[in-house]
Amino acid sequence: MDESYAELVRKSDQYKTDRSSKYKEVSKERLLKISKKKIQTTMIGALSTVEKYLGFLWGHESSEELTPEQEHLKQIYEEVRSEILDRGNNQARNLEAEFASYDINWLRYQITLPVKPTTSMEKGEEDGEE
Repeated sequence: MDESYAELVRKSDQYKTDRSSKYKEVSKERLLKISKKKIQTTMIGALSTVEKYLGFLWGHESSEELTPEQEHLKQIYEEVRSEILDRGNNQARNLEAEFASYDINWLRYQITLPVKPTTSMEKGEEDGEE
C-alpha cells in the first residue's frame, strides 16, 4: 500500500513538473510570436510612412507613366525598402536566439472584482422574491 501511494505521489510530482515545463515553453513561444509581430509592424509602418510622405517622388499610387527621374528614385526606394526589411528580419531572428537564454512565464491577465455586502437585505430578496 505504501509503495502504490509513493508511486502516485511521484507521478503527481512528475505531472506537475511536466506541466510547468510545457507552460514555460508555450509562454516563451507566445511572447516570441508577439515580439516578432511588433518588429514586423514597425518595419511595415515605417515603410508606409515613407511612401505616404515621399511616394510622390517616384509616382507611388500614380497611374501615369514614370519619368526617368521617377524610375531612378523608385529604384533607390526599392533598395532602401529591401535593406529595412532585411535588417528588421535579422533583428527578429536575433530576438529568437536571445529568447533561448531565458525562462519565460506568462502571468496571464487578472481582474479583481470588488464585492460589497449589502446591508439592506429584506426577507425574501435572497430567493428572488419581492
